[in-house]
Amino acid sequence: MFGGARSVLSLTTFLLTISLLPSPSRPATGSFIYGGCSQLKYNPGTPYESNLNSLLTSLVNSATFSSYNNFTILGSTPQDVVYGLYQCRGDLPMPDCATCVAHSVSQLGVLCFDSSGGALQLQGCFVKYDNTTFLGVEDKTVLMKKCGPSIGYNTDAMSRRDAVFSGLASAGGAYRVGGSGGVQGVTQCVGDLSSSECQDCVSEAIGRLRTDCATAVSGDMFLGKCYARYSAGGQYSKAKSDSSEEDAGKTLAIIIGILAGVALIIIFLSIIRKGFQEKGK
Repeated sequence: MFGGARSVLSLTTFLLTISLLPSPSRPATGSFIYGGCSQLKYNPGTPYESNLNSLLTSLVNSATFSSYNNFTILGSTPQDVVYGLYQCRGDLPMPDCATCVAHSVSQLGVLCFDSSGGALQLQGCFVKYDNTTFLGVEDKTVLMKKCGPSIGYNTDAMSRRDAVFSGLASAGGAYRVGGSGGVQGVTQCVGDLSSSECQDCVSEAIGRLRTDCATAVSGDMFLGKCYARYSAGGQYSKAKSDSSEEDAGKTLAIIIGILAGVALIIIFLSIIRKGFQEKGK
């Protein structure tokens, strides 16, 4: 099925593709940052397809009670094994985390149709799967970089930004938020990294922001297993959760509906793949 080849994510952006998908009321946490699919494909109706469907279902179900988890679905042969994980932004309430992961999985089912690996980073969560293991492996590859408009060599602004960077670098933990004089920043590592690996990755991301976005008012640096972001706009302050029972009930109903929708999408894609397989016989 795989010909012994290693799956490599091409990480081609899908801005045009996603703009064509129906999403009438997608929240800010579901907005696109980057995504990609492996060049390696799998055949419909194979054990890998079944294992992948099981993995995606596990990711969605787990996100209802945990902000991070990873899974390995074993197969009868090494080629049938699939690895995957998801992670939500550190300040997201669990209902929002579940909504984001479910949305991400449904998008990957369309964007990475028949691909053995895929990754999607949204504003609120990250989902990745592949047929070769990446769990616990540090990855400092630059996947997305964006710098805001230049403000020139404003000494005061640069000092505040550097103060934010220094605070984030020394804070510790997988999710870090800091601010100084109107400049705010955030970093986060994927949960499968050790503390030392997380620190190494965050230091790399911050170092790249210092050089690549040297005079920019804002900057985003997403590496394979961590990211660092800063902005003078203050959008990285901690999100506040509405604890009212009415909103909680509405959110729960939305989550249940999304979970059911994802399950239907997985079933529908399986039917389509089987149909293609039968036509090819």
